[in-house]
Amino acid sequence: MALEFSSISFFAPILLLIVIVFLVSAINIFREYERGVVFTLGRFWRVKGPGLVIIVPLIQQVVRVDLRTVVLEVPTQDVISRDNVSVKVSAVVYLRVVDPEKAIIQVVDFLNATSQLSQTMLRSVLGKHLLDEMLAERERLNLDIQQALDAQTDGWGIKVSNVEIKQVDLTESMIRAIARQAEAERERRAKVIHAEGELQASEKLFQAARILAQEPQAIQLRYLETLTVIGADKNTTVVFPLPMDLISLFCKK
Repeated sequence: MALEFSSISFFAPILLLIVIVFLVSAINIFREYERGVVFTLGRFWRVKGPGLVIIVPLIQQVVRVDLRTVVLEVPTQDVISRDNVSVKVSAVVYLRVVDPEKAIIQVVDFLNATSQLSQTMLRSVLGKHLLDEMLAERERLNLDIQQALDAQTDGWGIKVSNVEIKQVDLTESMIRAIARQAEAERERRAKVIHAEGELQASEKLFQAARILAQEPQAIQLRYLETLTVIGADKNTTVVFPLPMDLISLFCKK
């Protein structure tokens, strides 16, 4: 009896430890933004969580998946635009897991896979556009990249919610060329505005000349107004415009 009692007292702590380890391995607590993909003998069983999830150790395994949005930085890529301009483009991708089962079963390391796909898609989509479009139409390009990525990652259970182009870096020679182009555009606009002003002024002068031609007395009033302006400037020499009608009277005599 004493031997049996000593044997039981020896194995009791071991059995208790095994039970504790079993319970710790069986009990899993998932937060609100987490899900557990449960496998039974290597085969997919179901997605569990959030809350308390109990699994059978050694028979079942669970993979924890985070459902929160992940911000993925796309390394700077060398992109050649449709007009053969080389630029360096960097971007960020916002994504989240919408189907934990596909994210674990269909792809190995979905974050790395999405990162590699983002780099390829960035070069592919931007390469179809001109440099001016990259600089001026980023919102449309962001949407194009987002839709292309989302179509590819849908089979992985990943939703790409947004893509933002962070920076487009140009070479020094291209920056100087764009500056020269902008300066030439400003000069062109200035010349067009000046020409439009000259055209409007000539039209007004033509209208004034027609009115003065119809009323000879108006010409005399303009002469008097001109003399008033000249006299106000305190000039020592005054050039008096003599009407042609008056000269013609002297010529007849």
